[in-house]
Amino acid sequence: MSVPHRFVLALRPLLGVAGSAVAREFRTLMLIFLAGVAVWGFLEIADEVVEGQTHAIDTAILLALRNPADPADPIGPKWVEEMFRDFTALGGVAVILFITLGITGYLALQRKHRALILFAVAVFGGLLINTMLKIGFDRPRPDLVPHGAYVYTASFPSGHAMLATATYLTLGALLARMLPDWRTKLFVLTMAAVLCFLVGFSRVYLGVHWPSDVAAGWMVGAAWALLWWLVARWLQRRQIVEETETEA
Repeated sequence: MSVPHRFVLALRPLLGVAGSAVAREFRTLMLIFLAGVAVWGFLEIADEVVEGQTHAIDTAILLALRNPADPADPIGPKWVEEMFRDFTALGGVAVILFITLGITGYLALQRKHRALILFAVAVFGGLLINTMLKIGFDRPRPDLVPHGAYVYTASFPSGHAMLATATYLTLGALLARMLPDWRTKLFVLTMAAVLCFLVGFSRVYLGVHWPSDVAAGWMVGAAWALLWWLVARWLQRRQIVEETETEA
């Protein structure tokens, strides 16, 4: 075996480690970038809402989803309305808490108690942030059309959109880390994103949120999920929190 060939073989493990480190840092930078974009998007929407600049487009979209002859009737057959009630339930506090309890129970059985605490703090912190934002903005619910679901809190940002995005994107990421190839990972993350979209859209379709409420909920929910992904990665690298799976 020639000397250059032996030299290349000796360097291969080091190159593999370096490449893996670069890939990890790149993923971290992408998460930071995406979180920043989401925060910026929320701040822009919030500013427009406070100034009343979104009222025209909010009104146009909301009325476009209603029968022009009867604003109490959403467009489409009755089964479509019922379908979107099903989707909207997936972003409700009761469903989110049930999923959270299921995941924390699984982590407890796996004896990953620090990961359990991290996940629980992320979810309940999201609930707290959403409540504080609703109280701070105190935006009234849409009054152009009858509501297709019972509501009892302020309108901005949409709690269903925010909590669904934070929870289901996090679950999608956890599942993706357990899967073998990038196509399957992409499929899982895409399905999580589609579910978040359907939950948010259902709130507008049922007339209980302005479209800008939902867009803001998506933005802050994505930012919150990305923030906790970053925190989890940082803590896992320092072995403060247990790994849920091997690094994707």
